[in-house]
Amino acid sequence: MTATPTIQMCRTCGGGAPLDAHFCPQCTKILTLGRQGDYFSFLGVPRKLHIDHADLEQRFRALSRQFHPDYFYNASPAERRASLERSSYLNDAYRTLRQPMARIEYLLELEAMGVGSSARTGISADRAKDVPPALLEEVFALNEELDEVRELRASGAPPEVWRARLQQARQPIDAKRDEHERRLEALSNEWDELAERPDTAEPRRAVLGTLREQMLERNYIGNLLAGIERELSQ
Repeated sequence: MTATPTIQMCRTCGGGAPLDAHFCPQCTKILTLGRQGDYFSFLGVPRKLHIDHADLEQRFRALSRQFHPDYFYNASPAERRASLERSSYLNDAYRTLRQPMARIEYLLELEAMGVGSSARTGISADRAKDVPPALLEEVFALNEELDEVRELRASGAPPEVWRARLQQARQPIDAKRDEHERRLEALSNEWDELAERPDTAEPRRAVLGTLREQMLERNYIGNLLAGIERELSQ
């Protein structure tokens, strides 16, 4: 088994630096962006699902100033490249961690339990084998309602009639989404509590597994609501 690196090497002076360092402690040059870290450690925040937004914003702005390419205009090509890499990575990290749902998905990816791109885009609501079991009843009811709405529209029914049917059909889906928001908040609290305690690998894994299931269902719900919006736009 390959050991996880604990330091990164400065390509300017050859010295070692902690993985979360941005500048070499020996020569003070900006460090080339490595592949060992993650968004949390890059911004210096704990790997938790509740983050102090004011602190995150302050860290982002401070690092933005330090990495800005203008400060490296006369530096070596390696330093200019490092500033661009770190600036780009910083922007990606900030965009991800400031959004609660993106933060959960990123944590799951870090812990090798990612929901996968198919869960975020392009799930077909009429393929029963793809439907999360907890949503089967809502999906079947919605598909039946959508078929009837399409028939109404094709028969020339007034828009207010079939639009009212669509708005009514989305109510249980909206309720399901609100329920998932509450569950995700509770699970996030549970993760943060476990993250502060040692020897909690198994409970943490269990929480991550439940988080993954909830995110898969939530993303599917988002696709169902998007389908209703598409019908409303007809």
